[in-house]
Amino acid sequence: MTNTVNKIALVTGGSRGLGKDMALQLAKKGFDVVITYQSKSELAQEVVTNIEALGQKAKAIKLDVSDATTFDSFANTLSTTLQNEFHSQTLAALVNNAGVGIHASFAETSIAQFDSMVNIHLKGAFFLTQKMLPLLQDGASVVNISSGLARFSYNGYAAYAVMKAAIESLSRYQALELGARKIRVNTVAPGAIATDFGGGAVRDNQDLNNLIASSTALGRVGQPDDIGSVVAFLCSDDSKWINAQRIEVAGGVHI
Repeated sequence: MTNTVNKIALVTGGSRGLGKDMALQLAKKGFDVVITYQSKSELAQEVVTNIEALGQKAKAIKLDVSDATTFDSFANTLSTTLQNEFHSQTLAALVNNAGVGIHASFAETSIAQFDSMVNIHLKGAFFLTQKMLPLLQDGASVVNISSGLARFSYNGYAAYAVMKAAIESLSRYQALELGARKIRVNTVAPGAIATDFGGGAVRDNQDLNNLIASSTALGRVGQPDDIGSVVAFLCSDDSKWINAQRIEVAGGVHI
């Protein structure tokens, strides 16, 4: 891989779960990292400390991805941070990771729940990337996080999965329209991961854990460090000819 000076990645939702591991794996790849958090500032600062221990620079900035009206202000804060803390004006990579899940049947999903999923997962990734365009250097990489649930279906995830299917389409359109700037856009679709996501169901519900493991060719559910290294690869020059692709990182579930 060819390293460049001040290779900086932005990871939304980087204080915990998959985002935390993505940030750490990016640091191991030689990236300086800016993470966003919504409320858990102490956890975010721990991630910053861990990245610094790996020899890279890191900062955490508060961001509510569900409120697109704040993105201009965030972009200004980020620009100032890049200049003052990283002595740079641009990002080399953007990872749209932040999100939460809901579990509700199609019949019982409320308009408020659906709108929440739209705001967080779809409007968030759509408009935040739009606002980041002036800060993304030519040749940058964007990684949008989807879900295996956009390909296979489990009861209770209709609203969440619909948003992730839309993200996969968005990635292709972004790749098409940003290609003139040599910006690559790819989708990573994790399978079921043992984190606190969705109340920690995959991690803590042994029956669900066993069910998913039994449907997976490699015989287990995913762990956070199964995902971060793939995201870091897609942000790096190692993947310079991969574009507009959906990569499912799920151990071969429901093949």
